[in-house]
Amino acid sequence: MAAEHGPTAGEYIIHHLTHLQNHKAGNVVDFSVFNFDSLFFSITLGILTCWFLWSAARRATSGVPGRFQAAVEILVEMVDTQAKGIVHNAASRRFVAPLALTVFIWIILLNSMDLLPVDLLPAIWQSLNGAAGHDPEHAYLRVVPTADLSMTMGLSVSVLVLCLFYNIKIKGLGGWIHELFTAPFGNHPALWPFNFAMQMIEFIAKTVSHGMRLFGNMYAGELIFLLIALMGGAWSLSATGIGLAIGQIIAGTLWSIFHILIIVLQAFVFMMLALVYLGQAHDSH
Repeated sequence: MAAEHGPTAGEYIIHHLTHLQNHKAGNVVDFSVFNFDSLFFSITLGILTCWFLWSAARRATSGVPGRFQAAVEILVEMVDTQAKGIVHNAASRRFVAPLALTVFIWIILLNSMDLLPVDLLPAIWQSLNGAAGHDPEHAYLRVVPTADLSMTMGLSVSVLVLCLFYNIKIKGLGGWIHELFTAPFGNHPALWPFNFAMQMIEFIAKTVSHGMRLFGNMYAGELIFLLIALMGGAWSLSATGIGLAIGQIIAGTLWSIFHILIIVLQAFVFMMLALVYLGQAHDSH
């Protein structure tokens, strides 16, 4: 980043879109690279989600519920209703429904990190690095885990693994392998390669689109917040500068309000698709 005159708009955005990593991957896929910022916030908010649900269960009473219990009961009933309509196996729902509820709340919290001022946590992280004797100018930190493709694809791959598990559990290994080669076109041996290819394409397409949908929406939201922040960074004691500062406040407020809808909607869509894919794993073709 430029030291004398401050970073340019491009440098500012690139800095905020760079992860805190153990080392750089370069131009190739490197599975030894870990995004420590995404891992930290994901694990921390995952623990918070578990504590939230545990606290709700511990405080639950059979009498008139309080506001907290009533809010959680509304969420539980909503998710349970969706699970009953999609996953028709009652034994599977005992695991799938709580999992869907946990994922829904967890992703809402992950997405909500986008509502924090874009420079707040990175500035704190830079000051801590400066106090520790490191270079604060290059202290990278991204705080929205769902704007990290590796995290959203990790979530979607986890759903894929569960789908494979239930395919084998419900249909049996032999029944599932038979389905791989006989659906969707039929049981004729000449159609087996095409059936298998279509099944593999379906699994891959569902997994990739599942993770990419959440990532794309949250990455776009993060980028818009950065562009709005640039408006305030260009303020000065002039008509244009003051106008930009006022514009940042108005645009930031309006986009934050609209983004709340995106945060909840994307969490709901991810949860619903997970339920749909798990429900399909229970169905025979």
